[in-house]
Amino acid sequence: MEKIINKIKSVPEIYGEYCFDKTTLRQRVPKRVFKEFLEVQSGKKELTLSIAEVVANAMKDWAIEKGATHFTHWFQPLNGLTAEKHDSFVSPIGDGQIIMEFSGKELIKGEPDASSFPNGGLRSTFEARGYTAWDTTSPAFLKDDNTGVTLYIPTAFVAYTGEALDKKVPLLRSMKAVERQALRILKILGNETSQDVTTCLGVEQEYFLVEKKLFNKRLDLAHTGRTLFGANAAKSQELRNHYFGTIEERVAAFMRELDTELWKLGIPSKTKHNEVAPNQFELAPVYSSSNVATDQNQLVMDTMFKVANRHDLVALLHEKPFAGVNGSGKHNNWSLATDDGINLFEPGKNPKENAQFLIFVAAVIKAVDKYAPLIRLSTASASNDNRLGGHEAPPAIISIFLGDELETIFKKTDEKSEIKGKLEIGVDSLPKLPMDITDRNRTSPFAFTGNKFEFRMPGSSQSTSTPNIMINTIMADVLKEFADELDGLEDKTKGIQKLVSKTYKEHKKIIFSGNGYGEEWVEEAKKRGLTNLKSTTDVLKYYIDPETVELFGRQGVLSEGELISRYNIYAENYYNQIVTESAVMIKMAIQDIYPASNRYALEISDIIKRSSKILGEEFATTQKDLLASILKNNAGLYNVAKKLEGKLEDLNNLEDITLSIHFTKEELLPLMKELRIYGDNLENIVEHKTWPFPTYEDLLFKL
Repeated sequence: MEKIINKIKSVPEIYGEYCFDKTTLRQRVPKRVFKEFLEVQSGKKELTLSIAEVVANAMKDWAIEKGATHFTHWFQPLNGLTAEKHDSFVSPIGDGQIIMEFSGKELIKGEPDASSFPNGGLRSTFEARGYTAWDTTSPAFLKDDNTGVTLYIPTAFVAYTGEALDKKVPLLRSMKAVERQALRILKILGNETSQDVTTCLGVEQEYFLVEKKLFNKRLDLAHTGRTLFGANAAKSQELRNHYFGTIEERVAAFMRELDTELWKLGIPSKTKHNEVAPNQFELAPVYSSSNVATDQNQLVMDTMFKVANRHDLVALLHEKPFAGVNGSGKHNNWSLATDDGINLFEPGKNPKENAQFLIFVAAVIKAVDKYAPLIRLSTASASNDNRLGGHEAPPAIISIFLGDELETIFKKTDEKSEIKGKLEIGVDSLPKLPMDITDRNRTSPFAFTGNKFEFRMPGSSQSTSTPNIMINTIMADVLKEFADELDGLEDKTKGIQKLVSKTYKEHKKIIFSGNGYGEEWVEEAKKRGLTNLKSTTDVLKYYIDPETVELFGRQGVLSEGELISRYNIYAENYYNQIVTESAVMIKMAIQDIYPASNRYALEISDIIKRSSKILGEEFATTQKDLLASILKNNAGLYNVAKKLEGKLEDLNNLEDITLSIHFTKEELLPLMKELRIYGDNLENIVEHKTWPFPTYEDLLFKL
C-alpha cells in the first residue's frame, strides 16, 4: 500500500499568511497606489478616498480568498481589552442576489456604539456615538475561529467630539511628539538625511498555565485571575529547577501551536522558555514600532487564551496569580530608531555618533528623574501592586541602571566628578562599547541593556500602550528642552558638552546600580529624595496634577479632559477589582472553607470520642489541640468574613471615587489579608481530600 505523506508547511510558507502586510499590498495594487500609500503611512500625504477604495478592494479580495465572510474594526478601549463589531461583506443587489463588497469608506471609518465603553466623564451616558479610524501603520490580519474567518482592521477609537476613548490615539500622538523633537536634535547634530524617528518596542510576555478542570473549581481564579486563598506548597521554586529547564511535552505542544498561530499573523515570535515559578513561562517576539508591537502583544495574549483552551489549559496573565512564588511581568524594551537605520542609543564609533548617543541617553536620565511619578503611574493597577517590590520584580522606587562603563563615561562629563579628565564631545571618541557593556541588573525598573532601555515594571496583563505613552511624552518634553537650549548656539560641541554635563549632575540621583530588592535601597532612595509610591492609590492623583496636564497639553498627547477621564476610569478599575476580590473571598470563606472545616472538625471530634478510651488521654489531648486549632481558625475566618461584608456595605455611602479607592485600600485590603491567613491556616490543617478546591500543589505541579 502506497504510503501517503501529508506535506507540512514550513515556517517561511506560513509566516504572515493571515497578515495583510506591505508585501501583500504591493502584489495586489498598482505601483502608483502602493507608493502613495507608503507616503500616507509616513505622514507625508493625506489618505484620500480614492487610495482607500483601491486598498479596500485588494484587502477584501485577499480576505475572501482565504475564506473570510466578515470584517471588523479592532480597537482598544479604556477597559484594557480589545473590542470588535463584525460586519459581513454581503451586499444585496436585488432578486435574491448578493455581491461581496467592502468600500474605502468602510475601511477608513466605522461607527460602533460607544455608550457602554468607559469614558471617565468625557461623555454623558446617553451619548452613544463613537468613531473608529483606520491605523494605516498597523497591518490588517485574519482570525480563523468558531465565528469563521474575519478580517481585522486595527483602528483608533474617538468620541463624536474628538476626544480619545482608547489607548491607541494617545500612543500615536506620543510617537509623533517624540519624533518631532528627536528630529530637531538630529538636525542640530548635523544629520540632514534622517526623515523619520520611530519608537521601537520589544515585549517580553510572562504567563502561567494551569489545568482547565482545576481552574474551573476555583472561584477566585475564574472571577479575579488570582488565588485569593492558598497555602504555600511543600515544594515551590526554591531549587530554581524550573527556570530554563526542559519544557514538558504538553507545554511544548501548546507552545508549538502558539508559535504557529502567531507566525501566521505575522507576529515574529522568537523566544520561549520556562520561567522561575512552577508552571510559569515566557514568550518574546522581535522588535517592531510601538503601535504595531502593542497591537501584536494584544494578539499574543488573546491567542494564548485560545490555544491554551484547545489543550485543556488556561493561560493566567494576572501579575500575581499565586502568593509565595514569582509573579508575571511584561518587560518593555524601548528604543528610538531613524528611517535610515540609526539606533539613537547605539554608542557609535566616531565623535559625532558619541555626541548623539550621550545626548539621547542624557535625555532619558532627565526624563525619568523629572517625571518619575508618571513612570510609576504608567504601571499602576491593583493587580500589579501585588507584584512590585516583592523581591521578584522592581520596587515602586524609580531608578535607572546604566552599567559601570556607561556610568563612568557620564561621570567624566561632570567637571566636579572624582574621576579626573574631561570628555571632549565631538573631539574625543568614546571607547567602543560592546552590546553587553555590563552585567544586567534585573532589580532595576529602568535599565540600559546595550542599545535600548528595558522597563521592567509593567504588569503581565497590562496593555503596553500606557507605559509607552508616558515614556514617549516625557522623552519628547526633555528633547524639546534640549533642542530649545542648543538651537542657535554657534559652538554646538561646547553647548552639547555643557548640556550633558549639567544634566548628569542635576539628575544623577536617579542612577542606581545596586540591589533594588534590598531594604537598604529604600533608605538610600529616601535620602536621595526619590519617591516610593507603593500603592496605586498613592499615584493615580498624578493623572490630574497641574504639571501633568501642562506636560501632556504641551506635547499634544492628552487634553485635560482626557487625563481626568483616565483618572476616573483607572480609579474605578482599582475600586471594582478590590471590591470584586472582597466579595469572592467572602463567598469562598463562608460557602466553601467554613463548612468544609466544620465537617472535618466533626470527624476529629468523632475520632476523639471513639478512640480516647482505647488509645488513652494522651492521644485525646493531641486530637483536642487539633480540633481547637480548627475551631479557632474557623471562627476567625467567619468573623472576619462578616466584618469584610459590613465594610462592603459601608462603601455604598461613598459617592466620591477618590474617597472610595482610599477606603478600599485602608479598610478592605487589611481585612482581606487577615481573612486569607485564617483560610490558609485551615488549608494546612484540614485533610486534603476534604478541602473544597484545588491547592497550590494541584495547580502548580500538575500539567
